[in-house]
Amino acid sequence: MIAVIDYGLGNLFSLSSSLKAVGAKAVITADPAQIRAARRLILPGVGAFGDAMARLDSSGLTGLIREQARQGKPLLGICLGMQLLFQSSREFGLHQGLGLLQGDVAPLAVAVAKAGLALKTPHMGWNSLLFQRPDCPLLHESHEGEYMYFVHSYYVRNCGESLTASADYGIMVPALVWQGHIYGCQFHPEKSGAAGLRILQAFATGEAAGQ
Repeated sequence: MIAVIDYGLGNLFSLSSSLKAVGAKAVITADPAQIRAARRLILPGVGAFGDAMARLDSSGLTGLIREQARQGKPLLGICLGMQLLFQSSREFGLHQGLGLLQGDVAPLAVAVAKAGLALKTPHMGWNSLLFQRPDCPLLHESHEGEYMYFVHSYYVRNCGESLTASADYGIMVPALVWQGHIYGCQFHPEKSGAAGLRILQAFATGEAAGQ
C-alpha cells in the first residue's frame, strides 16, 4: 500500500487516478497510523514552500515523515513535494525544509536572468529529460529524451550527488533526484502521459525501492 500524504496542498485526484492506472493500491491520508503502515510514501505538493511546511508542522506530519525516512521507507516527493525534501527554500523568505536531502530551493527567474535569457517563469510545459544517473531504479523502464510536464517557479540547486536527471530551461534544472530510498520529481509524473506512468509504476511496484 502507498500512502499519499494529504496536507491540503497536493494534486491528489490526478495522482490517485494515475496510481490506480498502474495497478497500485494507494490511500490518500494524513492519519499517522496509515502512514506508518504503508510500504511506500508519496509527498505531493502544489503551492508555496513556506505554506506547505507550516501545514506539515501544524499537523505533526513533519516529524512523522522524517521518522519514516530514517527508518528507510521509500519516499517520493512530487513537484513542491520534491522541493520540501531539501534543506531550505528562499520562496517569499527563508524557510527550512525536511532536510532529507542536501540542497536548497531558489527562484528560477533569478537564475534565468543571470544567464541572460528572456524566458518566462513559471517554467510550464513539456521538457525532455537528460540522465545523469541512468542506473536510478525510478528510470528502470524510462528512456533519455522522454518528455515530462513541468509547472514551477522555483528550482532545486546545490543538490550534489542526488542529481539524477535534468531538464534544459536555459539553465539545467534538476528534474529527478535520488538518494538511497528517497526520490523526487520536479515534474508531474501524473500529468506526463505514458512516460510519467512508467515512473510511478517503478516506484509503486518496488523497482525504485529495490524490493
